[in-house]
Amino acid sequence: MAASSPPRVPTGIAGLDEMLHGGFPRGHVVLVLGTPGVGKTCLALQFVADGVSRGEKALYLSFEEETEALVASAAQFGWPLAEANQKGLLKIVRIDPQDASNALKRIRSQFPAEVQAFGPKRIVIDSISLLSALAPDEVERRNVLFYVARMCRQTGATAVMTAEANPLAPEVSRDGLGEYVSDGVLLLSPTEDARAHRAGLSLKVLKMRRTEHTRTRQPYRFGPKGLEVDAHAVDFGGL
Repeated sequence: MAASSPPRVPTGIAGLDEMLHGGFPRGHVVLVLGTPGVGKTCLALQFVADGVSRGEKALYLSFEEETEALVASAAQFGWPLAEANQKGLLKIVRIDPQDASNALKRIRSQFPAEVQAFGPKRIVIDSISLLSALAPDEVERRNVLFYVARMCRQTGATAVMTAEANPLAPEVSRDGLGEYVSDGVLLLSPTEDARAHRAGLSLKVLKMRRTEHTRTRQPYRFGPKGLEVDAHAVDFGGL
């Protein structure tokens, strides 16, 4: 890693950290993009679990799963998020996307104060697809995403935002906006090897500002301790 490279924040996934030469650049806002079932929330939880294991505060803003479900999912991989919550290292904020008006008001008025008071080093927003869906029109969708990304940067925390991929163009988010407010983009994708009659998963770093990174598509799997990325496999992006 070059001397001028920014400080790194480990992701908790050794192979991904290797692809990124040590982890996410500190203070970056990183979009984790993919279709349903590829492990976006798992990656986000793993990022949080790594942080709290190092004594760093983490804040998880969820528009999808309830707190209990997130803690249970983490426990399957041995990540003691309930304990981290009790120790004051983790705060999970659940916002109901069905109440669009109040949800947007809370994001703009209450959430910044909650972040400021808690002082996290790591932030997760899961997912910005549901967040942007709360907005009544395209202008407001753009405004709220830029607002949230700016708020994350102002804290100095390193942030992960998850987003659903467009099923017709899987390397683009459903709303097409998340990529523009992010410093980095990770693409999680299903893959198929017709010759071997085998399905798998692959990860590619589509963008990471102000740093070098591996540009190949590498395989990953769900292991007993979370996502495992093989950073040394031959690029199989053509499968």
